[in-house]
Amino acid sequence: MAESMPVRRGQYFEEFEVGQRIITPGRTLTEADIVHFAGISGDFNSIHTDTVYAEGSAFGQRVAHGLLGLSIASGLAVRTGIMEGTVMAFREITAWKFSLPLYIGDTIHVEIEVQHARPMARLGGGLVEMELDVKNQRGESVMRGGWRVLVQGQPADA
Repeated sequence: MAESMPVRRGQYFEEFEVGQRIITPGRTLTEADIVHFAGISGDFNSIHTDTVYAEGSAFGQRVAHGLLGLSIASGLAVRTGIMEGTVMAFREITAWKFSLPLYIGDTIHVEIEVQHARPMARLGGGLVEMELDVKNQRGESVMRGGWRVLVQGQPADA
């Protein structure tokens, strides 16, 4: 039986351009997201999981885990297809800041801008630095920061 090769949809390192902007689709945060993330992470902090407690907090309601928002942002970035089949490794998160709470029912999307691309010939590709701005349905930045990812170079036969 022939082995199937993964289909490349993503961009090779050489196809990333400084200043390139990518906007992801949106995704609405649900109560199930928070419950599942609490179970996976083990973070059952009352601000996330206890309605009565959260009503008495500064937020007035439960808020999503910041790392849940970051995880969803990662998934939204992947949904654009730019890294599908070409990313070698997620290398680093830089200067990440959580600015506003995420509530159940908020819809977020990510605005990505390529800041720098450095070839790394020994790895067969390069390092792509991106700035991400995660925005809610009102266009407010809820979190932002940088990612560094290693991306495959274009094969010689392509």
